[in-house]
Amino acid sequence: MTNPIFERLMPAPAGGGYCEKDHYIWCGSCVRGEDGRYHLFASRWSKELGFGSNWLFNCEVVRASSEVPEGPYKYEETVLSRRDRSFFDGMSQHNPYIQYWNGTYYLYYMGTTYGGPIPGPGDEVPGERQIEVWNNKRIGLAVASSIFGPWTRRDTPLLEPRLGHWDCTVTTNPAVTILPDGRTYMIYKSREYAGATLQLGIAAADSPEGPFRRLTDDPILGFSDPDLHVEDPFLWYSDGLFHLLIKDDSKNGSYGLTGEWGAGVYATSEDCIEWRIHPDPKAYSRTVIWEDGTRTEMCNLERPYLLIQNGQPTHLFAAAGTGEGPYQFEHTRSVVIPLSSDKAKKTGE
Repeated sequence: MTNPIFERLMPAPAGGGYCEKDHYIWCGSCVRGEDGRYHLFASRWSKELGFGSNWLFNCEVVRASSEVPEGPYKYEETVLSRRDRSFFDGMSQHNPYIQYWNGTYYLYYMGTTYGGPIPGPGDEVPGERQIEVWNNKRIGLAVASSIFGPWTRRDTPLLEPRLGHWDCTVTTNPAVTILPDGRTYMIYKSREYAGATLQLGIAAADSPEGPFRRLTDDPILGFSDPDLHVEDPFLWYSDGLFHLLIKDDSKNGSYGLTGEWGAGVYATSEDCIEWRIHPDPKAYSRTVIWEDGTRTEMCNLERPYLLIQNGQPTHLFAAAGTGEGPYQFEHTRSVVIPLSSDKAKKTGE
């Protein structure tokens, strides 16, 4: 039984997606706006700062647009940026995840704040400060009745950590699906302490704005093998099942779930709590096949996001970078890979 996402991947247009000469682009989630065009919400920060930890200290969320889902996308505006440090998301915003339901756009994201100086180009940030700011990460929400805004930003997080539990440090990396009746499910990431294994939890609400409640006290997708690890979820609901794309972030040289570090994993669930990894788990590879037949092995290909149209996934968006190795980038971009409408495997033919 072949993987239902992998078998539909098509070659990617080389000039598609979203990139900027002077900025690092990361994340990337797309929705069709009321204008009929496609709008991509992405994280960005200045390249002169370096990649490193600047997504924690100097990131903003922007909107770019295109006439077609493949792109190329052009910067339109900054949607989320700094505000007063006293807010949970006052100093940096990241991980945008856009959803639309019942006339409203819901932009979920991660925000953090910090004291002290703002790191600039060439500044080295001590490891202990990085951990402190990392531990301030919380999931936020901004809403608008138009893709062009204005966006109303909540002043409190959607979900707080729980002392004494596995998720007592942060709430971050929201992956949200809204059912037709408004019931909303959200997968989030956390860990028990600095350096502990990152794990995923599940919360739900009766409406997209919450309040959210945990569906289980334990993390989902718990693995007995400590070298098996996943992150960067994308969640959707169709045909009576919850579906999940996640990054295979295996540790210590493990072959992981797919045999390829950084590839995508596909899983399904009936209740969003108990998950079944697909027998052929690889949903995508870090190697991108372009329309001209060339291939590029990306240092990273992560933060998967599927554009869902008429109830079916049509395009895979992912944060990608080329360079010397994982997170050692010369440049980054949001890549768009179309999916075939049938179930004939298209790549590599």
